Amino acid sequence: MEKHPEMAVDLDRIVASRAKGKKIPRFLVNALKKLIHQDFINGYLTQGYEGVEFCENCLKYLDVSVDVKGLEQLDTSGRTRYTFVSNHPLGGIDGVALGGILGRAFDGKVKYLVNDLLMHVKGLAPLCVPVNKIGGQARNLPALVDAAFASDDQMILFPAGSCSRKIGGKIQDRPWTKTFIQKSAPNGRRVVPVRFIGQNSRRFYRVDRICKLLGIKFNVAMLFLPDELYRGQHSHYQVIIGEPFPLDTFDSSRTAAQWAQWVRERVYALA
Repeated sequence: MEKHPEMAVDLDRIVASRAKGKKIPRFLVNALKKLIHQDFINGYLTQGYEGVEFCENCLKYLDVSVDVKGLEQLDTSGRTRYTFVSNHPLGGIDGVALGGILGRAFDGKVKYLVNDLLMHVKGLAPLCVPVNKIGGQARNLPALVDAAFASDDQMILFPAGSCSRKIGGKIQDRPWTKTFIQKSAPNGRRVVPVRFIGQNSRRFYRVDRICKLLGIKFNVAMLFLPDELYRGQHSHYQVIIGEPFPLDTFDSSRTAAQWAQWVRERVYALA
């Protein structure tokens, strides 16, 4: 297979762009390369897949299988526009799995709202609407979000904004943001609850807990997500797609924030 070196992730370049002129010690960058398994990841990225094919072949590269339940409830003709909202237990495999499953069902017409760091993954970038969550929201965030929800693409969101943590003894999302409630019905989109069943390693949750105890505000656990993806090789997961909510579900009986948590509860009730 022809290689595409331009598709590779270059951590040196990413760090330099984020450091804003500050000198980062070489040993730290090299340690990060090992932590994110840069060579292993680039072994896949340089195969040159893009879009939905990127998602599907990523699962093959990782030898990951996914059972899907509920896909038959959807109108895949393109006449109905949806906003798919899912819990986010893994922070990597769950994202590409949903992109592959829904992208294949809707002939590639899907888009994620994502952290703009993922735009460095060039094969995934065609499916992404970048939202800068590093150092504050991007100034053009409202326009990007409005355009995405007004488009003909099916939207995929992880409303927690980050992957699940261990909260109250359970692996679960943080409270969901309300954007999908505010933007879906006005744009003629039906909200679809999706539950992805899986979890990261104990180490991931232990690192997150230690950082909280030490009062570290930086999302250190995020740095371990590529390693969690690497550890997720040869795994099997389940995806449950719930029945789409009618357009008039989210009325004035609750606030948008309350409706978001109501949908979150419905997601975890899917079985």
